[in-house]
Amino acid sequence: MENPQSSAPKTTTVIDIQTEMPMRDHIVWSLFNTIFLNWCCLGFVAFAYSVKSRDRKMVGDMTGAQTYASTAKCLNTCALVLGLLLTITSIVIVFTHLQFALSFRI
Repeated sequence: MENPQSSAPKTTTVIDIQTEMPMRDHIVWSLFNTIFLNWCCLGFVAFAYSVKSRDRKMVGDMTGAQTYASTAKCLNTCALVLGLLLTITSIVIVFTHLQFALSFRI
């Protein structure tokens, strides 16, 4: 006895998996720099570029979105480094000044 053959055509399913990572717009990093390390308003400017990058991504302009994201990343890096340096310098100056003032009191 033979197995009966089905007359229905075989169907296949194709799943397309994206291999590239989604583009980052650095909006969370920009928001952090805007709130905490906003020396010279670099964090705010980086936040503006991050929002522009997200807007370009929603429209489908990936080249423009990548350009704005790259600028936001550069501004965030500068804001972070400058903010940390100025914060550490301010703390050192305050403690040095405080120690100098206390040394003359005794």
